[in-house]
This record gives sequence, structure tokens and C-alpha cells, in this order.
Amino acid sequence: MIKYTVEYTDTFGGEANYCWVQRDSFTMDDTASRTAILRKAKSLVGLSGVKGRLDDYGDSYAFRPYGSCTVLFVNAEY
Repeated sequence: MIKYTVEYTDTFGGEANYCWVQRDSFTMDDTASRTAILRKAKSLVGLSGVKGRLDDYGDSYAFRPYGSCTVLFVNAEY
């Protein structure tokens, strides 16, 4: 099992601003796909079904919803 931390915050000039932030965490099986991890993270912060751009950094992800000045960070903690 791998623990993931989730941070959803606003952006200013395209960078994370942290004027407000919503944090959460969850665990997933080691064999979980990227799609399953992001689906769970998005559901925790109310972004289910929202499309956007995904940056994959290996063990962390940055999801930027289209039309919204926000960013969702998902980081694995081993």
C-alpha cells in the first residue's frame, strides 16, 4: 500500500498560490494505475468528472483543471 497526499489550491500567474488550500490523503495498492490514483484524488476534492491538463513527475502529479485558476497536487509517500 502507498499513501498519497492531496493538495488542492489556487494559482496566481500559473503558480501555486496557497491563498487557500484543501488537503487530504488516501492509500492505494502498489499496483494501482495512474488513472485510478487521480480518480480517487479528484473525488476527494470535488473534481470528479472535471477535465484538465496533467503533469506526471513519476511519483507525483499536478492536475490543472481547464477554465479554473487552481491546481491539484498528488504526491506519493513511501
